[in-house]
Amino acid sequence: MALPEKTPWRPGYSLTIHKIYQYALYMWSDLEIVSRTTKGLERYTFSDAARRIESLANALRALGVSGLDRVATMDWNTHWHYETYFAAPMMGAVLHPLNVRLAPNEIAYIMNHAEDKVLIVHSDFLKLAEAILPHAPSVEHVVIVDAESHPDRIAGRRLHNYEDLIKEHGGRFEWPELDENRPAAMGYTSGTTGLPKGVYHSHRMIVVHALSGALALATRGRRRVTGDDTLLHIVPMFHVLAWGLPYMATLTGMKQVFPGRLDPKVLLDLIVGEKVTVTAGVPTILYMLLSHPESGKYDLSGLLFVNGGQALPKGLADAARKRGIEVIVGYGMTETAPILTLANVPQKYMDRSEELSLTTGWPVPLVELMVADPETLEPVPKDGKTMGEIVVRTPWVTPEYYKDPEKTEKAWRGGWFHTGDIAVWTPEGYIQIVDRDKDIIKSGGEWISSLRLESLISQHPGVAQVAVIGARHPKWGERPVAIIVPKPGWQDKLTTEEVREWLAKNFVEKGEIPKWWLPDKIVLVDDLPKTSVGKINKRSLREKFANILEQEPQQ
Repeated sequence: MALPEKTPWRPGYSLTIHKIYQYALYMWSDLEIVSRTTKGLERYTFSDAARRIESLANALRALGVSGLDRVATMDWNTHWHYETYFAAPMMGAVLHPLNVRLAPNEIAYIMNHAEDKVLIVHSDFLKLAEAILPHAPSVEHVVIVDAESHPDRIAGRRLHNYEDLIKEHGGRFEWPELDENRPAAMGYTSGTTGLPKGVYHSHRMIVVHALSGALALATRGRRRVTGDDTLLHIVPMFHVLAWGLPYMATLTGMKQVFPGRLDPKVLLDLIVGEKVTVTAGVPTILYMLLSHPESGKYDLSGLLFVNGGQALPKGLADAARKRGIEVIVGYGMTETAPILTLANVPQKYMDRSEELSLTTGWPVPLVELMVADPETLEPVPKDGKTMGEIVVRTPWVTPEYYKDPEKTEKAWRGGWFHTGDIAVWTPEGYIQIVDRDKDIIKSGGEWISSLRLESLISQHPGVAQVAVIGARHPKWGERPVAIIVPKPGWQDKLTTEEVREWLAKNFVEKGEIPKWWLPDKIVLVDDLPKTSVGKINKRSLREKFANILEQEPQQ
């Protein structure tokens, strides 16, 4: 009898998030979970969490959630957020964490585009939700967390208390057997060159990503990560599923600590008090931990910090190492769930560990990656000099941009996902990003669109030409600087304060951009450098003004 060309699917064997949940409940039901709330530190076990997750699923079903309805969240890193990470996708709905750092208009656009049905909101973001909900008609119910009291309604919707729902809808939930290719979670890219783009990931993608990430962290590097570690969740849970770490930690049995709002003093207290051994985040967070006025009082030795979101400056890495912190770099994108590479150094290069751990790193298991000519898809030489675009194929790359076939086709041309990141490839196999094909500014791990800022600043009555670049900043990594050619008569009027106030009045107050997008400095010039085809030469501007903020008093 011939073997079948396609293996038949059997009920019960799909790779779904429920399999992570089920395994954790069987293996380490007593796994400790710590969450900081307005009441202080709250502790419970994964078994306790499981009962609440079932109750939340019952409650969501009672609120009318069915099919692929989207359950949106506006929350910090809390146990409520963690419970929603499991309940929503395991019942068959789609988890949709919202980036609360975006401008209100962008959040409203995203909620409409995703057609969110239920919003779970932290009390800290209630006013933000109240401003947005009139522009998000698809939302039928709002659930509030971490609130002793609250109004009965918000923007015409009933406002439910999360804890009341848990009490009212206790009992078992019959988890459905889902297809592993069913969408489980959605996220949106920051609108760096236009409106945010929606991506989604299936159950299978999230599970395989968790397996691969956990395997990469456990099998190479000077400092290995296992179930014996304690993980502090610093990566915002509204940002690319917190880099998949909640699922990895649950799968491997790590103690998890949820800090709520990301306050540096609180994080330091938790690192020492809960004996945290591993965390992850953008360089800004590491800078805050090291530069806090009381930081020197805390013993941070033995902590592993996995850096992502933007390049880790060597000076910051050296400062961390002096405190006994091990640092490695990771790389990924919203579209890739997100991890693609980690710079946890293979054993044969361990003598160069301090140097190589600050590179973009090596692909994690099951990531097929090339640095290639973006048009021909011919790989560039692994010489550490020849630049090309990073293109990837992996089980967890989003299959499409939601409702945007044109951008999907462009991103997936030639059968590879085009990241837009320019890098070199080395003989040792690691990659190093050297530039980006879009002029994105990364400030504290969040993206700022230079093109959008240019468009807004160009509307100022005194601006003839403008280019916005990212300049190095010791705290935020990068901050925007606007280089302006003023109109006649405006040379003495255009100041940093004047342009910032004008932008705030005309765009921040109207919800077009968030306040933290405002440029840190305005530079006036007679002309802007141009390329051979007449475009503004931003590379030249970045080289000239790269250190301008390091020469100024910091805000």
